Amino acid sequence: MGVNEAMNYVLFNNPVSSSMWSLASYGAKAVGLKPKAIAQTAATHTATVTQQAIPPLWKLLGHNRHIVRLAGLSGAAAVVLGAYGAHYHFLPKDEDMQDRDPKQIFEMTNRYHFIHSLALMAAPFARRPYLTTALMMCGMTLFCGTCYYVAFTNDRSVVRLTPMGGFLLIFGWLSFII
Repeated sequence: MGVNEAMNYVLFNNPVSSSMWSLASYGAKAVGLKPKAIAQTAATHTATVTQQAIPPLWKLLGHNRHIVRLAGLSGAAAVVLGAYGAHYHFLPKDEDMQDRDPKQIFEMTNRYHFIHSLALMAAPFARRPYLTTALMMCGMTLFCGTCYYVAFTNDRSVVRLTPMGGFLLIFGWLSFII
């Protein structure tokens, strides 16, 4: 429930305020006023005041917004470097990705899952929090979900989706920059 819906419920739609508005409407009719116009004006005014009184979190950061942007860049770099290290740099030449230990896959996946779950807590500070949340959640679902599946079942039929999840995680981090 958004702030506007909550304010409208508290001021207009709950049983107590509804009965008070009805009573006020009868009183207004008795003196010749148009009560519906008064109620609509009050609801519009309340929504406008609420929007002005509670700015988005990213606006509250002010000049500290650069810190959130830096964190986004750092997170994206961490995912990119993690993929590079896992796939190219540290693998012995004769070892194939198929031969990885399921416990090793699980531990890496769980670490990425936990770190990105913590990153979701910062999503409200992004300029577009719903975009950041969607990218992070889709990335975690595709990346962590497929890696967990491989770790638990040793069935590698879903691994072609894993890189898409990784790219979504990178884009999720980069969404803190925009």
